[in-house]
Amino acid sequence: MEANCPNMKTISISPLESIREAMSTLDKTAEKCLLVTDETCRFLGTLTDGDIRRAILSGMGVSEAISSIYCKEPTVLTQGSFTPETAKEILREKKLALLPVLDDQGCVADFVTWQRLGLSQTNKESLSHMPVVIMAGGKGSRLKPLTNFLPKPLVPIGHETTLIERIIKQFTDFGCRDFLISVNYKAKLIKAYFDELNPTYNVGFLEEEKPLGTIGSIALAKDQIKGSFFVTNCDILVSANLHDLEQHHLKGQHAATITASAKNHVIPYGTCELAEDGSLAKITEKPSQEILINSGLYIFEPTVFDIIPSDSEFHATELIEGLIKDSQKVGVFPINFDSWQDVGQMSLYNDFLQS
Repeated sequence: MEANCPNMKTISISPLESIREAMSTLDKTAEKCLLVTDETCRFLGTLTDGDIRRAILSGMGVSEAISSIYCKEPTVLTQGSFTPETAKEILREKKLALLPVLDDQGCVADFVTWQRLGLSQTNKESLSHMPVVIMAGGKGSRLKPLTNFLPKPLVPIGHETTLIERIIKQFTDFGCRDFLISVNYKAKLIKAYFDELNPTYNVGFLEEEKPLGTIGSIALAKDQIKGSFFVTNCDILVSANLHDLEQHHLKGQHAATITASAKNHVIPYGTCELAEDGSLAKITEKPSQEILINSGLYIFEPTVFDIIPSDSEFHATELIEGLIKDSQKVGVFPINFDSWQDVGQMSLYNDFLQS
């Protein structure tokens, strides 16, 4: 239930709403902050995507209410008592995305953002320093019969673009300019496509002479990458704030960060819990379980090259396990389940085209 605040519906939320509902609302708004209000429009606090991530990583489920996780004493402005310059200075000093404006009754009258002040957010920098490796060497068996004729990266998405171009746009929107595409199956078609495309960004290729698993081919980039870099599968679409992902990775000093999709998974059956003697102790009808699904989008540090073998099949799970065994930190960046789409299976691909 959204608070009934004029002109605020898109960013207002009740403290009784769930974390999942808050994530969905954040996805639909251009702001990175929600205003928590009661049914009379009285302001209660703010909720950011950072608040939500911290809650999930602390073990809260996405079906739990936001009442315990929102900021109850945020910085606010009072209607009629500030200037645009004052607001800019507060946004800049406190590195905020949004400032609520309250009337003398403590209700939300308006809000101020960088965009509303006619500026871009100054604490956001282009990710042009971050190269992107796209794992595009697989046969795309789940997308047959399409991939009998086309490599998976060139499968059409709509009438005007391909899957790999759609993936690349997710990164160029944040300033990424350098892409390395791992190729094996129908590699000549992929290379010829980009030769003809003549893109405005830089494209290079990592050529697998044999299939190297879900992550093994990034070893071919060892001499080309010297800092943090993105890796993405070529059958997923992820709508995530890559600036926030990078900051989360750097702040945690992680060797790797996994972007994980938060899902409340309902088991569609009654489950049986046994007593010690093997008799039935309890039966639960359609229990739910909060899970984080590996989305296939990562940030890695160059230290991962020390774990990945050269010219051998190697998988992402082996890399993550190797990092943990080597006492290197692996972070998790939760995103809304609706922000992740697996289009690598024919039924899911068709569902996406029809959505």
